[in-house]
Amino acid sequence: MKSIDPNDFKVVEKIKLKKIPTLLDVKADDDEKVEKLDKVQAKLSDLQDVMYAHNKYGVLICLQGMDTSGKDSLIREVFKEFNPRGVVVHSFKTPNSTELEHDYLWRHYVALPEKGKFAIFNRTHYENVLVTRVHPEFIIAENLPGINSVDDIKPAFWENRIEQINNFEKHITQNGTIVMKFFLHLSKEEQRQRLLRRLEEGKHNWKFSPGDLKERESWDKYQEYYEEAINKTSTENAPWYIVPADDKEMARYIVAKIIWEEMKKHTDIKEPELDEKIKANFEMYKKELGEK
Repeated sequence: MKSIDPNDFKVVEKIKLKKIPTLLDVKADDDEKVEKLDKVQAKLSDLQDVMYAHNKYGVLICLQGMDTSGKDSLIREVFKEFNPRGVVVHSFKTPNSTELEHDYLWRHYVALPEKGKFAIFNRTHYENVLVTRVHPEFIIAENLPGINSVDDIKPAFWENRIEQINNFEKHITQNGTIVMKFFLHLSKEEQRQRLLRRLEEGKHNWKFSPGDLKERESWDKYQEYYEEAINKTSTENAPWYIVPADDKEMARYIVAKIIWEEMKKHTDIKEPELDEKIKANFEMYKKELGEK
């Protein structure tokens, strides 16, 4: 199977989503993809243990994508070998009453990873320049000064939000949070097939919502706003990666491999050395433990 190079998926210049494939021809069957993923899972799990002991970095993994793009199953499969104490998943849905009493980034700040841990945002702070742009009426619930109706939301409002998100990511990366953002790039036809499976396969019925079809009507708008957000917020410290998502097994492997390759660059992540005075007394400690 073709080797995965993170640079092939990293956004370093302006992109057009329509020109980026949603499926890769890797000439590999599902078993081979799963085997490759298993190997990377084990490496990431070991790395997370070392990172936990090192206790200087947190890692934030951001996952965005259209409905049915595979975010939930990707999280389950990529991170299942992690020590549960080392990874926390946050799924950001419609803000609740408490969250609406704060600015829109507040709930994301409080969910940031502790040092030594991974946090996964399943849908992220980018919902505030995606869903809210498709449905600007949602902004009214934030009770912002000067915003009394949708007519008050001008283009400058969205430009300010993009700048605020860039500043948010700049701040956290400068303070020890490693950020990687993944857009699961799904085709409209593959989404149709996955929605159909939710209706046809009994065990997946619970996943279906009529609201999915309503949002599907806004497909082109979402693609436009995703493209704009990605182009304006993919930075060296908080890059976006566009991952072909029509093949779920391959998408999982690509995300895992990118995380592994990027984490390897942080060569300072090592298990801490014991104080030399403590090491010098090992024999004494062993003797004490050997006594009944």
